[in-house]
Amino acid sequence: MDPTHQLDDDKPHEECGVFGVWNGGDAAALTALGLHALQHRGQEAAGIVTLDESGLFHAHKGLGLVGDNFGEAKIIASLRGGAAVGHNRYATTGETALRNVQPLYADFEFGGFAVAHNGNLTNSHVLKRALVRRGCLFQSTTDSEVFIHLIAISLYSTVLDRLIDALKQVQGAYSLVALHNGALIGARDPLGVRPLVLGRLVNGGYVLASETCALDIVSAEFVRDIEAGEIVVIDDSGVRSVKPFGRSEGRFCIFEYIYFARPDSVMEGTPVYDTRKRIGAELARESGVVADVVVPVPDSGVPAAMGYAAEAGIPFELGIIRNHYVGRTFIEPTDQIRHLGVKLKHSANKPILEGRRVILVDDSIVRGTTSRKIVEMVRQAGAKEVHMRISSPPTTHSCYYGIDTPERAELMAAKHDVAEMARIIGVDSLAFISLDGLYRALGQPGRDAAKPQYCDACFTGDYAIPLTDWRDNSDRQLSLLQPAGQ
Repeated sequence: MDPTHQLDDDKPHEECGVFGVWNGGDAAALTALGLHALQHRGQEAAGIVTLDESGLFHAHKGLGLVGDNFGEAKIIASLRGGAAVGHNRYATTGETALRNVQPLYADFEFGGFAVAHNGNLTNSHVLKRALVRRGCLFQSTTDSEVFIHLIAISLYSTVLDRLIDALKQVQGAYSLVALHNGALIGARDPLGVRPLVLGRLVNGGYVLASETCALDIVSAEFVRDIEAGEIVVIDDSGVRSVKPFGRSEGRFCIFEYIYFARPDSVMEGTPVYDTRKRIGAELARESGVVADVVVPVPDSGVPAAMGYAAEAGIPFELGIIRNHYVGRTFIEPTDQIRHLGVKLKHSANKPILEGRRVILVDDSIVRGTTSRKIVEMVRQAGAKEVHMRISSPPTTHSCYYGIDTPERAELMAAKHDVAEMARIIGVDSLAFISLDGLYRALGQPGRDAAKPQYCDACFTGDYAIPLTDWRDNSDRQLSLLQPAGQ
């Protein structure tokens, strides 16, 4: 593993972003642009499947960034058609193999079907074992392939009914976009953990995307969020909504507001940028400390640091500069380079830090390795005091719903209290926003313990969706142990 990957590994990772177009004209180009806007949700691989007017599907997938795979005009030209689905993937564990790159495609008796999935199924191993017994042959190690096989064996006649049949058998978090010869389909799990939005193109076509920032890049007008447990069917007659699960209270992922979503996106009607500033302000009210300067850990800590500085009346400065042009494999990962690796991505702005009492604002602490190195770098630049403030509660539990977090034993907050964490990281003080404070920043009076408004299992261990695979102790093949997006 190279040093920059090690640094990235000390942050939670969203596993993928999805994008779909119906009646979009040059659908492949629009999808490539949409995936580019969603690049932060997955940097390991990208894929697009299109459907042309004659009913033929075309596909291109590759490892690497969207621009690496779809930057050539001849590739876009080969992806003919006015409808498409696309996917960005973040690899969590195991191989980054082309067979795992989505969208997944299959030929059924009703025609071609392509699906792209954001999230994680929590009963995929149980379902896979049953499907293999029935003779299903899995071609990838992604749990997303479960959808394909469940649709294949369904006894229902229509594509929509087969998909509903499949969705009623899976557990977990998912937002998916699917394309077949008759329609573009979008779906969210019954709790709406992962995001999905609907937009309208200038020409009257429609777009589905993980975030509104992907609508903006293709000049699509935001229509609405797809609701928790809703399926939308988009065809030439318009948009039809189906709610096969009945009404349920949503549990949207609260970490989207803290870290994952791009700051210019709007999630569930709430602007992410404004929310992060409010989180920073609440953090300042809860854990203010005398200091000379507020410095964000770039880039995700910037809006929260702005809110913190404004509320505390302390100057906001860019005391750490991020290098956005770090290669992945240009240098051998020797022990010495691993130690210096943080400087590949972050540099201390010494005139801002020297002789000052510094408040560092970051979005989270996972393993704590990067935090420790950043604090050391700030002290070496001459900071007199270093106080760290975190715009999320302590991450004490792993996520099983589509976010790549380490095993609980590797989470710093699961093993140490705040005082011990402060000592290990090397700061004069450390504070996290409280859970109620986070909910207040999101416009709630606090967390309703009886009926939480968001999915916050990474902070509370309150898992709203059953963890069937983790309670199933039977043997399972190692090749099937990979989460969604694999």
